[in-house]
Amino acid sequence: MTLRPCRTALRRRAPEIALIDVALASGTGTRLRGGGFFWQLRRPARRSARETPSVEEVAGLIAPAATMIAAMMTAANLGARVTGSGFVVFTLGSLAWSAVGFASGQTNLLLTNLFLTMVNLVGIWRWLGRQRGYEDGARRAAERSRGAAAPSLFAASTLAGLPVSDIRGEEIGKTVDAMVECKSGCLSYFVVASGGIGGIDESLRAVPASLFECHADGLVLLMSAAEFEKRDTLDSAAWPARLPRAPRHEPEPASGGGRPSREQAHVTAPGS
Repeated sequence: MTLRPCRTALRRRAPEIALIDVALASGTGTRLRGGGFFWQLRRPARRSARETPSVEEVAGLIAPAATMIAAMMTAANLGARVTGSGFVVFTLGSLAWSAVGFASGQTNLLLTNLFLTMVNLVGIWRWLGRQRGYEDGARRAAERSRGAAAPSLFAASTLAGLPVSDIRGEEIGKTVDAMVECKSGCLSYFVVASGGIGGIDESLRAVPASLFECHADGLVLLMSAAEFEKRDTLDSAAWPARLPRAPRHEPEPASGGGRPSREQAHVTAPGS
């Protein structure tokens, strides 16, 4: 091995130490004249333009990117198609991590991601296979009912997340869920979330189902946004056990499951 002498300036707190001669060997330590040991950190050799990256390097880039993208897709809960596609990306990420584990000899990493790959395949079948078929069937039935003589239909699974607007068309919020009476099978009330950003600092209010009109693009609340804001807010973990009573300024739901008309609700709106 050939050692190339060079002069290195080492600044230390002791003023009596100045320049010393050291012999540098690539990747090895060389004893200094004054004692001690000097280690040289080697820079990675530059890859030539024609040299292709290794499988481990490519997989190391794909794995974290795919995992982060898939996590965002599944957490968004945007339906069976998006969630199922998220599991497809998850599978790509777990395969890439498996390649990294195999190439680097990390057995734990390899075995863990092989197991996660099987879990992700189940998720693909669950969301892109079965659940997507359910949603497509319900959507097509709802679309066909709009042009038929029978009353229009909508899937009960869509009761959560429906946009809600007031009698004037102003958007209020979205439905969180709906409560159904077991004996009659009728909807008792909707819980509507309003305000906040991304579910943070939102307000929940229970509104009788008879005060809504169902439309293809969501629910229309037969009252103004100002009247809606006057309703009592709910604790997210303590919903009412029975139909909430209407305030004095609000029209009572008609008996027999009827509902007030748009004209009746509009008369009670402030300033109308």
